[in-house]
Amino acid sequence: MNAIKLTPAFKDYIWGGTRLRDDFGKKCDYDKVAESWELSCHKDGPSTVATGECKGLTLEEYLKRNPSYLGTNCSRFEYFPILIKLIDAKDNLSVQVHPDNEYALRVEGEYGKTEMWYVLDADEGAQLLYGFKDQISREEFRQRIENNTLLDVVNAVPVKKGDFFFIESGTLHAIGKGILIAEIQQNSNTTYRIYDYGRVGKDGKPRQLHIDKAVEVTKLAPPNVHPKGETVQCDGYTDTPLAKCEYFTVDVLDIAEKAQLTAGTGSFVHILVTEGELVFTADGADTLTLSKGESLFVPAGLGAFTLTGKASAVKTQID
Repeated sequence: MNAIKLTPAFKDYIWGGTRLRDDFGKKCDYDKVAESWELSCHKDGPSTVATGECKGLTLEEYLKRNPSYLGTNCSRFEYFPILIKLIDAKDNLSVQVHPDNEYALRVEGEYGKTEMWYVLDADEGAQLLYGFKDQISREEFRQRIENNTLLDVVNAVPVKKGDFFFIESGTLHAIGKGILIAEIQQNSNTTYRIYDYGRVGKDGKPRQLHIDKAVEVTKLAPPNVHPKGETVQCDGYTDTPLAKCEYFTVDVLDIAEKAQLTAGTGSFVHILVTEGELVFTADGADTLTLSKGESLFVPAGLGAFTLTGKASAVKTQID
């Protein structure tokens, strides 16, 4: 059994920049590289296997050949549960909301989206939108969208490198310009745009808004804030828990020398290197080197493995 490196799918949305190519070594011909989908079985952008005998397969094809590699904890999901991205917001993203599972499955035919953001970098003065300042009514929400005063009542939050936000489905949100994040989310691409700063798409027309659906699903209140967990000092590294929910468990590892970890039978482990370089080793498995921005899928059941080097990484699994 081997771990595999993954090659992401890319998105060239109009608000994107070039940092994923320039700073993270992403090989992409797009002028703008807004997103790289690092761990994805979604039809809109599957990641592919970059190493080993299955090189060239999509991650979904690889897992169909090796279903046990998901782990037993994934059996409660109808399909691959999560999607992990790097996002470079050179400009503001649209103000948006994602529906919950019940609404999304009924209306869109896929899961809703709860997600989390881990800020990898942020320009001085950068901010994002996260829920509302105060509770408002559905009627006021619609009126403010129509008369272009919505931004007066949303909650603008200054951000810096290392910040973390847990965004439950139904929470209004928007990444602001000058922010680079790692996003871990449910495996869904359903987004309802509420406000888009009057921008036009590649076709020269205003991008589509989804006002009626957004009014139906948005929680019109301040956000439920989830703080980071306490950092734990381990042998050769520190572990900071970020998020633990029914869809994903996410930790940040700051590795000074090495981290000895385990991929048990319950879940695969995904490693996304955000700074530095790591070497993956495990008994009976191929040795793999991971540079900044590279991504590793460790199959459930592989057992003990070691990450050696000086680096920071986001670790995700399903508990």
